Amino acid sequence: MSTALLIIDIQNDYFPGGTMELVGSAIAGDQARKLIEAFRNKALPVIHVQHVSTYPGATFFLPDTKGVEIHPCVSPREGEAIFQKHFPNSFRDTALLEHLRTNKIKRLIVAGMMTHMCIDTTVRAAADLGFACSLAHDACATKSLSFGGTAVPAASVQTAFLAALNGLFAKVQSVDELCAAL
Repeated sequence: MSTALLIIDIQNDYFPGGTMELVGSAIAGDQARKLIEAFRNKALPVIHVQHVSTYPGATFFLPDTKGVEIHPCVSPREGEAIFQKHFPNSFRDTALLEHLRTNKIKRLIVAGMMTHMCIDTTVRAAADLGFACSLAHDACATKSLSFGGTAVPAASVQTAFLAALNGLFAKVQSVDELCAAL
């Protein structure tokens, strides 16, 4: 089964000093880099997804800003595919699905940001499209949320979304477990 690594939205705005800093982004970025190195060492495909905000009122990932750039910890190498998207789902209005099918990719290992938004949406879409997915829980980051006056800390958001994805949509594992299985 042909496997690819899908790195989603690990971009400057999510890191300290960025416009939408996430909890644990630096640690998650370092873990994603470990996955990338393992894939490169095995000559397996690495695919990068970059979110560019184009809707009115967007406050981060704005075109032509430093914040929209892919973070240096996961810089693409020449020859690695890069897809730009404008929605949380990495498949929506992009050529990602065509690229995966053309290259006979059947399994995706996913890492990236934000767990509760683009990671959740993309992993669910990938599973619906028939891909076997694994999600690197320690190479993802999110933020605190609130609903109905209740604050939900980032750690709880992360745990809830990983728990919801684990099983039906993806096998949620650590970077070390995923690298050992390559």
